[in-house]
Amino acid sequence: MKKTMTMTLAGAFSLAAFQALAADPVALQLKWVTQAQFAGYYVAKDKGFYTEENLDVTIKPGGPDIAPEQVIAGGGADVIVDWMGGALAAREKGVALVNIAQPFKKAGMELVCPKDGPVKTEADFKGKTLGVWFFGNEYPFYAWMNKLGLPTEGGADGVTVLKQSFDVQPLIQKQADCISVMTYNEYWQLIDAGYKPEDLTVFNYTTMGVDLLEDGLYAMEDKLKDPAFEDKMVRFVRASMEGWKYATENPDEAADIVVENGGQDENHQKRMMGEVAKLIDNADGKLIEDAYKRTADALLAQKIITKEPTGAWTAAITDKAIK
Repeated sequence: MKKTMTMTLAGAFSLAAFQALAADPVALQLKWVTQAQFAGYYVAKDKGFYTEENLDVTIKPGGPDIAPEQVIAGGGADVIVDWMGGALAAREKGVALVNIAQPFKKAGMELVCPKDGPVKTEADFKGKTLGVWFFGNEYPFYAWMNKLGLPTEGGADGVTVLKQSFDVQPLIQKQADCISVMTYNEYWQLIDAGYKPEDLTVFNYTTMGVDLLEDGLYAMEDKLKDPAFEDKMVRFVRASMEGWKYATENPDEAADIVVENGGQDENHQKRMMGEVAKLIDNADGKLIEDAYKRTADALLAQKIITKEPTGAWTAAITDKAIK
């Protein structure tokens, strides 16, 4: 009996080892550090959704010195999380990124100003200093300023752009009249710093209709021509969206999984997950073509890209992945 049990256990371990060995590897490069902004991927890994699709997924956190477009161009990732503005700009420069899924349906970017400051409406922007992040995060801001007809080189009739750090210090230290925040992150840093919601004037990009697509999944065009790689991406997207669905339905558990994987401050992650869920909508990962067109048109108007992009997105992956 003991011998039979030993052989059975050995067989089970061999099968597990074989399955792990046979699983298709996928390297995912995130746009930023480990946080609930990316909860769907951590949940998919933790809950075994990737394993069920015969995938061995490595999630690579980002940071201020990591550009996902450069990572995938150099072969360091199979798929990346990126904002559409950065992806289209990279595509025009020769990094042929293709949007294969769009988990975030709405943008989380906002510009916030103290209510007791000089900015109450868009008409008050002239002559003011506005903070914005760079590394591809500046494109929605510049597109908005272009729509308003405001030069971004300073002066009485334009705005001075402060290259903002990835925190809220420029507002606290009064280095800028308004700063950029995400609904799920820096906005709450301001609240934690002592501001109350009624103390802030908020310009939400989505509400104003000047939002550009954020946090899509992108792969390289040449690799997608390989049927085996395309199939791998179908399975990856299917499992990822299952992860996002679970995360939005179980936000506290999802936040706990993020913390277990290196996310900082459990309460902050839970609050972030609640806000991120509002941007995901129905977790089907399908790109809304009108949102893509709005993003591309805004980049063209600002001359961030110089020609109409072609082949920059595909519905082939989500059509096969999401029934």
